[in-house]
Amino acid sequence: MTIGSLYSRASSLAKEKEHEPCHRCVLRHSQAMKRCSAHVCAAVAVRRALSSGAAAPSVFTRFLLKLSHYFYDVENILDWNGWWRTQAVIRKNRLFGYAQKNFGNNVAAAYYILTLRGSFRFAGQSEWFRPDSRGRFSYDFMSTPDAGIEEVDLSGTLINHNGLENLVKQNKLRTLSVRGCPEVDDWFLAHLHVFGESLVELDLSHCPRITVGGLAALQNLRKLERLDISGLPRLQNPGLVRILLEEMLPHCQVSGVEYEQGLIQPESQEQTEDHHEASTHTGLRHL
Repeated sequence: MTIGSLYSRASSLAKEKEHEPCHRCVLRHSQAMKRCSAHVCAAVAVRRALSSGAAAPSVFTRFLLKLSHYFYDVENILDWNGWWRTQAVIRKNRLFGYAQKNFGNNVAAAYYILTLRGSFRFAGQSEWFRPDSRGRFSYDFMSTPDAGIEEVDLSGTLINHNGLENLVKQNKLRTLSVRGCPEVDDWFLAHLHVFGESLVELDLSHCPRITVGGLAALQNLRKLERLDISGLPRLQNPGLVRILLEEMLPHCQVSGVEYEQGLIQPESQEQTEDHHEASTHTGLRHL
C-alpha cells in the first residue's frame, strides 16, 4: 500500500469521524423522539374520537391532554436548560491560551479565577482580588505579572478538571478552596498532584460528586496540612475515610467528619442504648 493510499484512507476516516454523531446527541434525540411520538399519539386519539361522531371526551380526558401538552413543554425547557448549562461549564473552563501567551501564566490564571467569580491573593501581598456582586472586577492584578498566586477561593463556582489547566503553573499555591463546587469530581482531584510540593490547605467540603476513589488521589499532596471533607454525600462511611486519609497523609489534619460517623449504624446504636438501659434496670433491681 502506497503512502498516497494511506493518506487518502486516513482522510476518509477523519471525515467519517467528523460526521459521526456523538453518543449524547443520539441519546437526547431518541428521547425527544419518544416523547414527541407519545404526545402526537395522544393528540391523534382525541381527534379521531371527536371526528368519528362519538361522544365528546370527558372533562378528565381533556384535562389529561392539556396536562400532556404542559409537561411536554416543561421537559423541552428542562432539556434546553441542561444543554445551556453544559455549554456554560465548557465555556468558563476553556484554556486561556491567548492570555498565557501575551501576558504570562500568572495574569492568565488570575483572569481565569476572576471570570469564575472566585478570588485570590498574590504571594507576598495581603490584598485579595475579587469581583463585585455583578461579576465585574479591576484589572490592577496585571501590574504584577511576576507575582505567583498563593491563595485561591473558588467556592461555589463552576470550575472543573479542564479549567484546572489554567492554574497548573502556580507552583506557589498554598491554599485552595473549592467548597460547594458542583463540577469538582474525582478527575479534578487526580489533577491536583501538580501542587504536591506547595499545597498546604485544601477545602473540598460540600462537593456532591467526590467519591472515595478521588480522595485516594490526594496521596501525592505530601505537604498538605489541613483538609476539609465535610458534607460529601457520596461518602458512605466518612469516619472510616477519615482514618484512611490520616494514615495516608500522616502530617495532615482532616476535619469535617467524626471517627464514629458512618461506622455505627442507627439501628445498632439504638440496640446498644436499649441494652444499656436494660442493664441499668437490672442493676437497680438487684440493689
